[in-house]
Amino acid sequence: MKARLGDITVAAADQADLIRIEGNWYFPPESVDFSLLEPSDTPYTCPWKGECQYYSIRAGDQVRKDLAWAYPHPYPDSFDKVGRNYSGYVAFSKEVEVAD
Repeated sequence: MKARLGDITVAAADQADLIRIEGNWYFPPESVDFSLLEPSDTPYTCPWKGECQYYSIRAGDQVRKDLAWAYPHPYPDSFDKVGRNYSGYVAFSKEVEVAD
């Protein structure tokens, strides 16, 4: 699976390595090109996953705000709901195409 913003591939991994949470594919950290991501100061805390880290994506000379997010230190109780540890896995907004 690949996460692409236009012709830029932001992440790529086998589907078996991804985690599906609430309709979003979460990519393992090692599959993400963090050189394209800039941490955002947008605050958000999910009631069951914990504190979220948003990222903006650099696409050429543009920075697209808050198109990716991760939970660096999710609540441990959430691992039971998800089925495994997803710490640091990165998901993308609908503006980023995630497909085979």
